[in-house]
Amino acid sequence: MQTISAIRKQSVSEVHLSKKDFIIEEASLENVKAAALTLLTYCRTNKWQGYDPYDALNSRVIRILPFLDYRLPRLVLTQVLKRSPINFRSLLMVPKTANPKGLALSLVALLKLSKLGLLDDDDLLRMMVEKLVALRSPNTPYFCWGYSFPWQGRSVLVPKGAPNLVCTTFVANALLDAYKNNREPSYLSIATSAAEYILDDLYWTDGDSATSFSYPLPGLKACVHNANFLGAALLSRIYKLSGEKKFLDPAIRIARCSATRQHEDGSWDYGESINQRWVDNFHTGYNLCALRSIGQYADTLEFESYIRRGFEFYLKHFFRKDGAPTYFHDRVYPVDIHSVAQSIITLVSLKDLDKSSVKLADSVYQWAMNNMWDRQGYFYYQILPLYKNKISYMRWSQAWMLLALSTFLEHCSNDPERTEHLVPSK
Repeated sequence: MQTISAIRKQSVSEVHLSKKDFIIEEASLENVKAAALTLLTYCRTNKWQGYDPYDALNSRVIRILPFLDYRLPRLVLTQVLKRSPINFRSLLMVPKTANPKGLALSLVALLKLSKLGLLDDDDLLRMMVEKLVALRSPNTPYFCWGYSFPWQGRSVLVPKGAPNLVCTTFVANALLDAYKNNREPSYLSIATSAAEYILDDLYWTDGDSATSFSYPLPGLKACVHNANFLGAALLSRIYKLSGEKKFLDPAIRIARCSATRQHEDGSWDYGESINQRWVDNFHTGYNLCALRSIGQYADTLEFESYIRRGFEFYLKHFFRKDGAPTYFHDRVYPVDIHSVAQSIITLVSLKDLDKSSVKLADSVYQWAMNNMWDRQGYFYYQILPLYKNKISYMRWSQAWMLLALSTFLEHCSNDPERTEHLVPSK
């Protein structure tokens, strides 16, 4: 049986995993650490670049055949590639890219691994920050970020690199985590610029009836709840660091507006538009974690009842008996790796609200390792009734799971039962 110091000294190259290593009764510190470092090796080997479920419009074929560059063909091509278990992207000349959101998730994970003594490479952390700064959206005075591909929504086309609130909040929060780690003033300055972009370009209000952030493009008066909570959480965090109330008041107004849209059963629709009336796992997780952050940074208990009701709904409706997290609250399939990752993060982050949540996080982790882990060192995309989609997606799958595993490892490292008595792999 290895000691913790021996585990921490073990190099990434010495970690070799297969599915049989994870058929266990409880996730041990050793197992979670091995999975995280194996996935880290995969991401580094691929230079943090990869495909994405929504990157179809990066296809060079669209430039060659311009009749495809219309709303309906763009929607069809995106959905075909997203749903197909066979990856046709190389045939369609879709390049692998580094996505700012994926890099941000990975940076947060690396910072966690570094604090645990599992990453002795400050150059890697600096490199990740430099990549994020270099990938900022062009032609804007603010620091803000968008995705590495254009994407066609039901009503709008979002250009490649066009800044959006969700991507910007993840990058800015990653930079704030880096700032907390080394107190580099430029990281705080860049994150503050991102908050000013959200406040100046995306914030809108129709009086007391509606207060929201525009998403996915400036000027769109949509009300998307996870975007609202994420944006409000970032503004609250900047307020906590700067003391400037110009960030706090809009954050509380928007959080309050979306919080009150919670249904009696504790759920939130994705958004308020007629075509956004669905309830899913990872956006609900975003809502809950962001609301918890708002409460902490704004020093308020106003949203606690919404968090408790939402978490009760989350625990009751998004998990199968075998530990698999479902995508939607009312359907068994698909099981999506993004839901797996956010489930682990949400369950660990809100463990103080329900003592069963950590045990459930264990089950989710074990289920994922037994059903969605590939021995090449990455996670599959989705499981559906008739097949598994085994395509590797860097942002959607690997970056999210790297963050989930590092978050879970952080929890395991603070759990005396796991650190004092490691459960060996069977």
